[in-house]
Amino acid sequence: MTIKCAAKEDISAIAAVEAECFPPAEAATEAEFVERVNAYGNHFWLLFDAEKLIAFVDGFVTDESDLTDEMYENAAMHNENGAWQMIFGVNTLPDHRKHGYAGELLRRAIADAKQQGRKGLVLTCKERLIPYYAKFGFQDEGVSDKSTHGNVVWHQMRLTF
Repeated sequence: MTIKCAAKEDISAIAAVEAECFPPAEAATEAEFVERVNAYGNHFWLLFDAEKLIAFVDGFVTDESDLTDEMYENAAMHNENGAWQMIFGVNTLPDHRKHGYAGELLRRAIADAKQQGRKGLVLTCKERLIPYYAKFGFQDEGVSDKSTHGNVVWHQMRLTF
């Protein structure tokens, strides 16, 4: 298993994993991943089993303290010197789940954000996943009033250093 940042040659694999992990209304498109990787490829954590991408975590950095729907669509909002590492997606191919891969990537993202001097990380998740993210130190801040991405109810969670 290898963890690396995203490069242009990874985009089609990233989009394919995303499409398997999220319904169409919630999944980012390949075109959106082109923009994201170009803007903040160093804030993608990709896990490969040999040459196959099996899981990834991604999100940009900003001084905004809350995750908003606009962030998913506008990679230009990335600010490399921002205070908060946002997490837009935690993806693991269905046949590779329950092996701790997402947790390994989250721990790496957390460690990197801490090492980079960020205030912490912010993500949104469905209610059933609150206990999962709490294991990593994320605190539930309740239902987000700034994100209804894919017409879903999201809970914002924050890990503050």
